[in-house]
Amino acid sequence: MTEPLDSAQPFDPASATIAIVTFNRSGLLSRLLTSIAAMDPQPGHVVVIDNASSDDTGEVVESFRERLGTTLVYRRMETNTGGSGGFSEGMRVAHDLGSEWIWLMDDDVEVIPDGLAKMGKWAPRFQSIQGRRFDYDGSEFYWQYRLSIPFGIPIPFAPAGFDESGYREMNSGCFEGMFIHRDIVEQIGLPDPRFFIYWDDSVYGWLASRRTTAVIVNEFVLRRTREIKQWDMGVRHLNASSDAYRYYIMRNRGYMKHYFKANGAYRPVRFWLGSVLTFAKELIRLVFVERKVRGTSNLFRGIRDGRRIARDASWTPMPPLARADGQPAL
Repeated sequence: MTEPLDSAQPFDPASATIAIVTFNRSGLLSRLLTSIAAMDPQPGHVVVIDNASSDDTGEVVESFRERLGTTLVYRRMETNTGGSGGFSEGMRVAHDLGSEWIWLMDDDVEVIPDGLAKMGKWAPRFQSIQGRRFDYDGSEFYWQYRLSIPFGIPIPFAPAGFDESGYREMNSGCFEGMFIHRDIVEQIGLPDPRFFIYWDDSVYGWLASRRTTAVIVNEFVLRRTREIKQWDMGVRHLNASSDAYRYYIMRNRGYMKHYFKANGAYRPVRFWLGSVLTFAKELIRLVFVERKVRGTSNLFRGIRDGRRIARDASWTPMPPLARADGQPAL
């Protein structure tokens, strides 16, 4: 496991890049870029990965080129590669720019004005950091930051509070706010675009936690700007989903199984039970959040295709990245 960075080394905001993935939500993207323009301090670069949007996303990005107090890089993908492909490309671009720190986020959040300073406060100590987020209604969002690796599912009862240390160790990840050092990216490679959506950040955060002490810190740095229908269960909640998400939730367990096996963490019976629990959770989401029963066919299609992926003997994980000096990553 990689040791924490030298605590005597101060954090330089210019060494950070914010990498945003967007798709046909130019209004939300504009709000996010406006919040970045108001940040103090600002990052060295802002990278926008456009997943082949058909709206005015390109024009919106160009309108901010002079408004941002930092360098803006725009990449338009030829096709929609999903969040997974977008974040993989965003991290690649940020790494190629020489960024020491890469801050990932979707287009449906805005940054708290001192968000980068809050993250930078922890940068000398840790190399994989997750900040906290306010939900659309201003409430404190609870993110399931612990995975049960044998089952391959989030632990819903992981403690929500923080002690005087101000952080909790995590073994998962969320691309809506992951703040990660280039050294870890070089060791574990880019996020896997084959996921398209779902489980990609959980697996990537787990891979990072195997290389360094990954933490969620008691710092509110983002605010969601898009309302999502949800079932309030007190401290926890369950968001509405979509047919596409239902499909990939089950299909991508095939990729998750591969990653667990490649890292010696696959436990067949418990992982199968985790898949059963995931399926049950999605049924609950359909009935109690979305108030419908149609959509189960997408779950079954996902199971079928996930099994096909799991049987693929030619599958290999994402490779490590070469360092800037041309040497292989550790």
